[in-house]
Amino acid sequence: MYKLTMILLLMLFVSGVSAKDYAVSSPSGKVAIKVTVNEQVSYAVLLNGKEIVAPSPISMEISDGTVWGTQAKVKKAKTTSVSQELRPAVKVKRTVIKDEYNLLTLTFSGYSLEFRAYDEGAAYRWVSAAKGDYQVMSEQVTFAFPADHNIWFPEEESLMSHQEREYLKEKLSNIGSERFGSTGMLVDCGNGVKTYISESGLMDYPGMWLRGCDENKNALKGKFAGVVLEEKKENDRDVRPVKYADYIARCSGPRVFPWRVMLITENDAALVESTLIYQLAPEQKIENTDWIKPGKVAWDWWNANNIYGVDFESGVNNETYKYFIDFASANGLEYIILDEGWYHLGDVLDVVDEIDIQELVDYGKAKNVEIILWVVWKTLDEKLVEALDQFQKWGVKGIKIDFMQRDDQWMVNFYEKIAMECAKRQLLVDYHGAYKPCGLDRAYPNVVSYEGVKGLENAKWSNLPDPEHDVTLPFIRMVAGPMDYTPGAMINKTKQNFQPVFTEPMSQGTRCHQLGMYVVYESPLQMLADNPSNYYREPGCMEFLSVVPSVWDDTKVLEAKVSDYIAVARRSGDSWYVGAMTDWDPRTLELKLDFLGEGTYTMKVWKDGVNATKHAADFAQETVEVTSGSTVKVNMAPGGGWVAIIEKK
Repeated sequence: MYKLTMILLLMLFVSGVSAKDYAVSSPSGKVAIKVTVNEQVSYAVLLNGKEIVAPSPISMEISDGTVWGTQAKVKKAKTTSVSQELRPAVKVKRTVIKDEYNLLTLTFSGYSLEFRAYDEGAAYRWVSAAKGDYQVMSEQVTFAFPADHNIWFPEEESLMSHQEREYLKEKLSNIGSERFGSTGMLVDCGNGVKTYISESGLMDYPGMWLRGCDENKNALKGKFAGVVLEEKKENDRDVRPVKYADYIARCSGPRVFPWRVMLITENDAALVESTLIYQLAPEQKIENTDWIKPGKVAWDWWNANNIYGVDFESGVNNETYKYFIDFASANGLEYIILDEGWYHLGDVLDVVDEIDIQELVDYGKAKNVEIILWVVWKTLDEKLVEALDQFQKWGVKGIKIDFMQRDDQWMVNFYEKIAMECAKRQLLVDYHGAYKPCGLDRAYPNVVSYEGVKGLENAKWSNLPDPEHDVTLPFIRMVAGPMDYTPGAMINKTKQNFQPVFTEPMSQGTRCHQLGMYVVYESPLQMLADNPSNYYREPGCMEFLSVVPSVWDDTKVLEAKVSDYIAVARRSGDSWYVGAMTDWDPRTLELKLDFLGEGTYTMKVWKDGVNATKHAADFAQETVEVTSGSTVKVNMAPGGGWVAIIEKK
């Protein structure tokens, strides 16, 4: 009945019975977007007939004095239905993505507005038909809500930021126009409904931040960096804008602008299963992707190269990295990273005497292990073509580019330039010191991961991340795309026993909490952050870490509650991997295995040990037989976790 109502509503508005009101509903009629064109264009979003996003004004001011969306007259309204299958070159969640939506296009003089209605949410964007050069002076973005909801708010102090924030839970009315945060953000709309706000298709335009709204305490408004006119290079990595233009983007000719995205879910599991940001992203821009090889990485920086039990001094030297390569080879890891220290800071081609890149590449190739190099963005940019050509000549397979810390228009374009130039040389890209994913990984599948997350590195100097933060990330940060949290700590501590130690770092929560991240967290380039010497002492854990994939054919969220717990099942080939994590509360979950096919399966389990409450590294292993009719009881200690591999007998 509701679907029929929405179809009639769509026909009524688009047929022009009312010249100022338009609507489009999702394929099932579950989500509807209402657009009012009056003195100011505004939109609202409904879920099952109930207003979730209240009427929200939008506009875009252009340098010729016109303001798109004000005093506007619709010249044409058109709806289109789309139903297609997307097959990502890199399978972050699944092999096939169903992409189904209805599109409403409102054409005005010189521009248009596009609204997409999905069963899982809504999005809109501006489209320019302008000729010649112009500037976008400002964009009015509003997300208004009908009540003073709770929000998970990643507050920022500056537009120059790594965007590695804790998610503060507070009321919309508490934020105010002086406070702002990076996106995405998650709003609790009550009765189990959540609205995740972010953007997609961010190209040649500044990233969207959100601030409070003094004139409407229940609303969020957009905030954007101006075009940078002057900047100050403070050191090799920090390039700080010191003068901004009074406009936010320089444009030329017709173009599309980023999508403003609202993912609306009735259960928390749907947040984790969503691919909406990817679906809205630009289509793939590189033809050949056969060379793109996801995998796991032995990473040096978190553990400070602090290996032991060897007959050489550990550090940034070839002996240490050969040890990393040997470890990676013995455990089926595809890559190692040389992080900070392999070149003299300030000149990416001035390699330190203790390192011979070509020797390491050749040594690795003989053992089926490839090399990825860390670089500071500014240092690389100063010799971009020369450096990337040299990396390709050496046989390096990717870069981890760091410390950008900005998302003004120039920097957003720099991200694409790096993706494009690396693709030309068949190099992977992992952005650190970065803003969140916005769909660039669809356009350039060699973009395999992003930081933009308060991940495990912070444990070297702070009391975050903790298990509550860990089980918040999948529902907010990870919704945007791949997340390089860098899990894998083998020194695990309870809440009472944890302390930051820079050179011998530890994690909060149990060993199985860390293992669970390899199934719960999505990153096609997935790190093993700890010391190979520590991993060698943990054959039980390496039995899991050596085989767990970093890309997936299918994903099903079994149990989920934001900031409390999560359990995810992911399929690779014929095998299923299940991971669960909890916050500081001990928890029992009952997981139905009805996603399995017919027959009997063998399930290998890694679970919190009986003493994990006191000694967080304690874990146990067991093997049991299961079927699609089985229900598995998962007991987790405070800050605990659980993983399993399920294979057909």
